[in-house]
Amino acid sequence: MKRIKEACLEQTIHFQLNENLCHEAALGAVKAEVEAYKESLKKKEIRHRIVNEETQKDGSVILKLKRQYNAYAVGDYMN
Repeated sequence: MKRIKEACLEQTIHFQLNENLCHEAALGAVKAEVEAYKESLKKKEIRHRIVNEETQKDGSVILKLKRQYNAYAVGDYMN
């Protein structure tokens, strides 16, 4: 029988601009979406570490993070 002792996800998320909005509104929407995502991780008490947050030339944001998978222990993954 096997059991998962520790687990972690490594994610790269691209928050893209909404093409249906003017550029300034799309920039504001992306910024709000990134902050809402970060806040949801905190609210749900998901252990995470942001490895890199990079704003692209077009204003979109690429977020690289490590986060807890379900409720498993994360061990040394967050180091």
